Amino acid sequence: MHSPALAPGVLALGDAVLRQNSLPDPLRELAIVRVGHVYKAAYEVHHHENLARLVGLGQEAIAAAATGSPEGLSGAEAAVLAATDRLLARHTLDEAERKELLAFLTVNQLADLVITVGFYQLICDFLNTFEVTTADEPAPPYGEAPAAGSDEGR
Repeated sequence: MHSPALAPGVLALGDAVLRQNSLPDPLRELAIVRVGHVYKAAYEVHHHENLARLVGLGQEAIAAAATGSPEGLSGAEAAVLAATDRLLARHTLDEAERKELLAFLTVNQLADLVITVGFYQLICDFLNTFEVTTADEPAPPYGEAPAAGSDEGR
């Protein structure tokens, strides 16, 4: 990750966000895919759309993560999608927004939602800065920074 001192901690936090998150898996993945779309991080979107399908997030919700439209979503999915957008835009939730979420989430789950959105903002910033692509995307043009994980330029 080009950061030998910080990478182990970032990876440990990422593992915790995925494996120890109190949010139901489909809601967690809905938030992550939304962050990926807002940040235009194709690598993140590609991998987490696949994971979203594996944990049971429906195609309508996956499509909604791309647009931000709550049409066709359950109440919980619509609220998580809206909260994700509010966190991305305003970096906080107001009292009414917290109350809406706490109608179906525990305080622990709400905290984990906020941590999840914040963590994936960091990850998307990193992926975009180092132009990390999926196997199906072309490498950056010659002369541009190589993708993270490549041996080029070392």
